[in-house]
Amino acid sequence: MTVNLLTEDLDEATIPEKFRDPETKCVRVQAMIDSYNALEKKMSQSPSAPKSPDDYCVDCSHGMFAPDPDINRRLHEKGFTHEQAQEVYDLAAERMVPMITGMAAEFDADREVEKLTGHFGGPEKWKEMSRQLLAFGQKNLPADVLENLSSSFEGVMALERMMKSEEPSLQRGGESAAVGLDEKELSTMMRDPRYWRDKDPAFVAKVTEGFQHMFGNG
Repeated sequence: MTVNLLTEDLDEATIPEKFRDPETKCVRVQAMIDSYNALEKKMSQSPSAPKSPDDYCVDCSHGMFAPDPDINRRLHEKGFTHEQAQEVYDLAAERMVPMITGMAAEFDADREVEKLTGHFGGPEKWKEMSRQLLAFGQKNLPADVLENLSSSFEGVMALERMMKSEEPSLQRGGESAAVGLDEKELSTMMRDPRYWRDKDPAFVAKVTEGFQHMFGNG
């Protein structure tokens, strides 16, 4: 049905007050046309979802994960734009991944403690050995080296061998015959994510062997 906007019988409630002349109450047709054109222009300029989920250009250069086709499909079904899809991935990298990584690290730490408890003959013996190793490390090792050694089963074993060895220990700041290029190289390796985060078996073994050689246990 076509409605004549100029008819005198038009229901006043049909037309918003802003489209009526304040004095004559007549419909301001040009104002309605201008408003419609502005709305159409705004809608045409609004970002829209891509034609296909495969068209999302998501930046995952951080390397923590890659774009997921199933997630992209679900985002596309909801009409997510490129910018909105990117925001979802950015939030995952910023919030979810660190939380999951932290939970995994805590789980790994519990497993490492369980291995150490079994190796040293029970909770009480491990507790005492842990106290001794900590005291030895604080006295003889740089803080960052001690922290890295304390983060894995292999590191604690290396620390125990150092404590039992009669060879000179690494000094935290003073000069020592044992302090040199080898110690610096090992410290650098222990800061490598392959050691403290990934616990790469071959890389950890290389660090452990380095300490064993330094203290005459290799």
